[in-house]
Amino acid sequence: MNIGDIISDALVYPLHNIKSLVIYIVLGIIAAIIGGTTILTFLTAAGTTGISTFALDGVGIIGILIFLILLFLIQGYALDIIKFGIERRADGPGIDFGRQVTNAIKLIAVDIAYYLIPAVIIFILGIFLRDWILTIISIILIIIFALANFMARCRLAKTDNLGAALAVGEAIGDISRVGIGRLIATVIIVIIIALLIIFIVGIFAKINDILGDILLGIALVYLVFFYHRAIGLLYSDV
Repeated sequence: MNIGDIISDALVYPLHNIKSLVIYIVLGIIAAIIGGTTILTFLTAAGTTGISTFALDGVGIIGILIFLILLFLIQGYALDIIKFGIERRADGPGIDFGRQVTNAIKLIAVDIAYYLIPAVIIFILGIFLRDWILTIISIILIIIFALANFMARCRLAKTDNLGAALAVGEAIGDISRVGIGRLIATVIIVIIIALLIIFIVGIFAKINDILGDILLGIALVYLVFFYHRAIGLLYSDV
């Protein structure tokens, strides 16, 4: 598929799966409201002493846990969206909360691996190299492993195998198979569209905080569908 087809398909894909979109939008709105409320709770607790501080901290911790669980559900569903994109299916994945939490845990493991490896390499090189050389190498490594991380997510979605996703050499090889130009161009376009949507949401957020939280929840879930659909379609040619 060419980039135009990928972006146009990904933009309308969420609207073709209204049931799943609505369910996850509700979860996204709840996550956004809980996240904002939790921050305010901790800020309040920071300026309070005694028993009330303990109570506020407890509410804040519960809020964080609920917030993380909701994010896990959304991110886990995103992996299934990638899989359907790879298979070029127009329908949406079924909702399976247990599976999607497991997906999210696997994604965290993949992300840690692909950002920890370059960090370790950069740290070791920093012992021997000059600052300007290290800076250039660091930028190159971060870009390569960030792109490889995209491919690792696709490999995980396609195979449901964490080992396949953590095969760093294979993931880096997938960059050339997809086409580094196509990959970078697609990611840039997706980021620009995402920033534009977030900017518009930010304008409305200045009018009312609750309205801002609701719109942010809607926007983030839509972008999760859009972004992961685009990545899945891009990988479908591999």
